[in-house]
Amino acid sequence: MFSEDDLLPISALQHLVFCRRQCALIHLEQAWAENRLTAQGRQLHDRTHQAGPEARGDVRIVRGLRLQSLRLGLSGQADVVELRPPAPDTPEEQQAGVPGLPGRWRLHPVEYKRGRIKRIDCDRVQLCAQAMCLEEMLGVTVPDGALFYGRPRRREDVAFDGALRRRVQDAAAELHDLVRRGVTPAAEYSRKCRSCSLLEACMPRSAGRARSARRYLTRQLDASLRAGTPETDHEDP
Repeated sequence: MFSEDDLLPISALQHLVFCRRQCALIHLEQAWAENRLTAQGRQLHDRTHQAGPEARGDVRIVRGLRLQSLRLGLSGQADVVELRPPAPDTPEEQQAGVPGLPGRWRLHPVEYKRGRIKRIDCDRVQLCAQAMCLEEMLGVTVPDGALFYGRPRRREDVAFDGALRRRVQDAAAELHDLVRRGVTPAAEYSRKCRSCSLLEACMPRSAGRARSARRYLTRQLDASLRAGTPETDHEDP
């Protein structure tokens, strides 16, 4: 069990599974740069959280719910948690009491993503981690959820099976180990680098692959300071 001071962001799991170096640049070196894709993703999440709770028929929708798991050492925020009335055959362990609402409910987390469905599991790991946080917080089993992708504007249903849950546990342990070691992995260029907002800081195509984003940011800061300093005119003696 972790203490609350040791909790790391759930979103860091998505970064880790997508690219260990990207995760380290963001969460160890505090390097961040926004491009068109990340700006669109941020706006999508902002709109989702600002919409507030609502009811659609017999389904209640909660937005921006704070989550944490001391077992996994994670904390974060769910985009949406749908509270659905349980079907008659729903197992008792999948039914949760929710503060402020009468009755029992089946929880269904939904994570919003800007782009298309990915072949790698980074988004599914993030969503499953949210479900495992809900399970720990409310003492309930959350069997499935969904990823909503903005480009096709449709959902991908995700079952939280044993293999995906083990992937979450392994990724959480790897994330804590990465933070504890404090070492940024070397870059390895692949097709996914082309859409990464940290491409310039990471420099995966460069010969000096181990160059640090911290040094990159320092150079950028030095250049900005020099650009803002007026030059002194010198006269020949």
